[in-house]
Amino acid sequence: MNASYILHDETEQIAFGKALGQALEGRGQVHLQGELGAGKTTLARGVLRAYGHQGAVKSPTYTLVEPYQLGSIQVNHFDLYRLGDPEELEFIGARDLFEDNSLNLIEWPVRGQGWLPAADLVIVLCVIDAGREARLTANSPLGENVLARLDALVPAQSC
Repeated sequence: MNASYILHDETEQIAFGKALGQALEGRGQVHLQGELGAGKTTLARGVLRAYGHQGAVKSPTYTLVEPYQLGSIQVNHFDLYRLGDPEELEFIGARDLFEDNSLNLIEWPVRGQGWLPAADLVIVLCVIDAGREARLTANSPLGENVLARLDALVPAQSC
């Protein structure tokens, strides 16, 4: 199951992230892909806004993960861009963060390939003239449910 959305500016990216956060209901494995500057962290900021986070959201490029406890929802924002070896995730105790009742937003998941749990949802962000295109692919029943809930909030567009 796939969906595609055109996001014209940062405001739309954050609003879309907020709708995505609502559709995720605080759980799942979400892989965020795209070139540098495509808006992965901006999308993560929107997701966090869905759960009430109002502070700054920066990419945890050097710390690898930034955990957010937002009421009863645990969101872990990973940025694996500088990861040298997927085993580094084991050394920082990341395995304990991949629980069924948490939401994991993972930028640059290819760097953790072979170690990361399978993605429920893969989001590829592409820079286009009109802003960004978000291409979503569900890889599990949870991911399919998220896309269905998201479509009720923000209908998918055909490109």
